[in-house]
Amino acid sequence: MRHSLPIVPQFYVTAPQPCPYLDGRVERKLFTALHGDNATQLNDALSKQGFRRSQNVLYRPSCAQCSACYSARIRVDAFSPSRGQRRIEKRNRGLTRQASTPWATEDQYQLFRAYLETRHADGGMADMDVFEFAAMVEETPVRSRMIEYHRPDPASAGRQELAACCLTDIMDDGLSMVYSFFQPDMQKTSPGTYIILDHIQIAREAGLPYVYLGYWVPGSPKMAYKSNFSALEIYKDGAWIPLEDPAAFGQPPAPGETAPISDQVARISLPDMVAPSIPAIKD
Repeated sequence: MRHSLPIVPQFYVTAPQPCPYLDGRVERKLFTALHGDNATQLNDALSKQGFRRSQNVLYRPSCAQCSACYSARIRVDAFSPSRGQRRIEKRNRGLTRQASTPWATEDQYQLFRAYLETRHADGGMADMDVFEFAAMVEETPVRSRMIEYHRPDPASAGRQELAACCLTDIMDDGLSMVYSFFQPDMQKTSPGTYIILDHIQIAREAGLPYVYLGYWVPGSPKMAYKSNFSALEIYKDGAWIPLEDPAAFGQPPAPGETAPISDQVARISLPDMVAPSIPAIKD
C-alpha cells in the first residue's frame, strides 16, 4: 500500500547582492517555491510571517548582518486618512477602477515602461521586456487581480485611457499589493498613495482586515511614504506590532549578526493542508 505524504516546502537562500534600499549594505533572501494545490494556503500563512510573493516564489529578506527591512500592513478598521490623504482622494476622484483577471495587455506594458523610465530607470526591473512583464502578471498560483485605473483621455473626448495599475493578491485576511505603477504625468496627484487608499476601501467593502504593503525600511527614502499611513503594523521579532512612532527607529540598525538560516526556517509556521476559504471581491 502506498501512502502520499504532504509536500513540505523547501527553503533556499539567494546569493548576496547590493541592497536596493540602503547604500553600502548587502541583501540576501530566504525563499521557497509556490505551486501546487496548497499554494493559496502557503501564501496566506507565509505572508503573515513577513514573506512576499513574486510570481511563483515566496521570499523575505534574510541578510547575514542586517535586519532593517520590516514587512508592513495597514489595519483597515483602525485606519483614518490624514488631511493630506483626503486631499489626494479628492484630486484623484476622476479615476475609475476596474478589476480583472491577471492578464497582461499592451496598454499595461506601455504604461509600465513609461513608469520605469521616469522613476526607476536604473532599477532591477528596468530591462524587463514584454514577455517578462507578462510573466510577472500572469504567473500566479494564487488568486490575483490586475486592478486598473482609468481617466478621461485628453486626446480623445469621451474616451478613457489607462492611468494606473496594481497587481494585487487576495488572501484570507487581506489584500497584498504586489506591484503598482502609473502615468508619469500624474506624479503631482500622488497616485501611489491614492492606490493604497483605494485598496483600503476595497478591503473594507470585502470585510478583509489588512492591506499588505511590502517592506518598510527605516532610513530608505524609497520606503518612507509607507509610514505616513495610520494604523500601520510591522512584522518584528516574529510578531506584528503597531508602528506608533516611525521616528523612534531613526536610522537603520547598524549591521550585526542575525540568526542562522536553519534557525530562521525552524521558526516558520507552516499551514495544515486543508481547503482554504477565499473571500469574495467585487470584480
